[in-house]
Amino acid sequence: MTVRLAGQNPNGTAESDTVVTEANDSRTLASPDRLPAAPEPKTAGTRRAVIRIERRFGSAAVLFVLIAGIFGAVWSVLTPPFWGHDEITQFGRAYQVAHGGFLPEKIRDDRGPAWGGDIPVSIDALMSYAFADYQDNPDEPDPMVEDPHAYDKLGAAAVTDQTKQMWFTNTAAYSPIPYLPPAAGIRIAETFDLSVGGMVLATRWAGLIAYLVIVGFALRVLRGHRVQWLAFTVAVLPIALFQAGTVTADTVTNALALLVSALVVKGLFLGERLTKPETVAALAATVLLPVCKPTYVLIAMLTVLIPARRFAFGDPERIAVWQRALPWAAAAIGAVSFAVWMKTAAPTGDGMSLMRPEKDWGTVRPGDQLHGILSDPIHFVRVFGDSIARRDQHWFVQFFGELGFSYVEVPALTVLASLLAFTVSVGVAERFSPRAANRNRTWLVLLTVAASVAMIYVTLYMSFTPVGYFIIDGVQGRYFVPLAVLGLAVLLRWMPLRLTDAAGRVPARTAAVTVVAATSVSLIAAVVKYTTIVWG
Repeated sequence: MTVRLAGQNPNGTAESDTVVTEANDSRTLASPDRLPAAPEPKTAGTRRAVIRIERRFGSAAVLFVLIAGIFGAVWSVLTPPFWGHDEITQFGRAYQVAHGGFLPEKIRDDRGPAWGGDIPVSIDALMSYAFADYQDNPDEPDPMVEDPHAYDKLGAAAVTDQTKQMWFTNTAAYSPIPYLPPAAGIRIAETFDLSVGGMVLATRWAGLIAYLVIVGFALRVLRGHRVQWLAFTVAVLPIALFQAGTVTADTVTNALALLVSALVVKGLFLGERLTKPETVAALAATVLLPVCKPTYVLIAMLTVLIPARRFAFGDPERIAVWQRALPWAAAAIGAVSFAVWMKTAAPTGDGMSLMRPEKDWGTVRPGDQLHGILSDPIHFVRVFGDSIARRDQHWFVQFFGELGFSYVEVPALTVLASLLAFTVSVGVAERFSPRAANRNRTWLVLLTVAASVAMIYVTLYMSFTPVGYFIIDGVQGRYFVPLAVLGLAVLLRWMPLRLTDAAGRVPARTAAVTVVAATSVSLIAAVVKYTTIVWG
């Protein structure tokens, strides 16, 4: 009996060059009077079940759900309440969306223009304690958390009916789309009358489940292809799972960006036809991603580069005009939705300076910054260059993980293990055929990724950097995670080098084991360091 290894292509060709052959029992071939076959080992049935699961869902997808589920849950429990990236204001916006507040709501603030909403008093008490705790840290070797019991006490309190107004101008600028999962978590917590701590945990877990479902589907898109391990490596970066385990709009944004990337890799670079569910997912992501975060709007538009015959539109040789127009219509809806929301949220930019120290209040003026870019682009280019020269090494480490507002950077072992996973996953990926993605389409993908990188800098220059500041402030390495798969896909399209074993074959199975082991070591090291520094 011949059993092909996990990662087999749907058309029957083996993903790995290795084939395992089990010899038939010799007694069945000894004579015409065949003896009864020996009982099959119990492990054989389990092995066949595992192979069936991997063929259906993809080995990377199955392992992703397992690893991301475990470590995402670990981060959700290990991270003190509201210690995630902007988690106080992220939760405030999620709470507003959960109660029907979809548009930015202007509030009264003596400091200047402000947007926000109401929050239960008991939740505000935990927020206030958490804010003071991570703002005022003792010197090493004392742990950052001053009193763990205080979190237990405040978290055990009931969610009160009495509310108070809170400021969250920075997250009021985001549409309600990326907050739908955490908003659902809040409503579930209210239904079951959970405590303050229970509500925080339910909100985090709702976002984590959304990440597992969306990214799990994205990895399933690439099942049967070795490039799935590249997407897997990006999806389980410590920073990605840390954010998935806390309350933030980045969870859904990252997930949708990875989904678009997987679909573009399959439909464009691999030249394979999308299934009906994948086609629906491509159209939905094209509409939804632009209204999650403005910096990734161009990435969503890349689905129009997938040839129409590779969508599940019936006979690929007889595509109707309306079918060819459908991806473009989805892109148009996404672009219009993006433009409408940007106009709706534009006034919130006037209040962003309140996120900075008091001396900088009123110095963040998007209109003045835009005028400066247009009137003196050379100055902006010089500031951009100075930013890279002074901060690029910091952004590099942040790409792997600067964990929340504890600002704990992941250890060197995490970075090295992640780099090993990237090296192997890139090295064993398929060679993309020029016929699948011609040079012009590849260049368009590259230019789109480059433009998205530029949008990250321009957005933060206008919305967070004080006028006249010497660098572009607020840039973080985690903002580049959603662009990683597509950027590396372009590299793979033009880079013929691949890893092979002594026999000249691509070691698919060994590569998969290496990637999973390296990413697991990376995550464990990050958890150990975070626990040591934050909790002691």
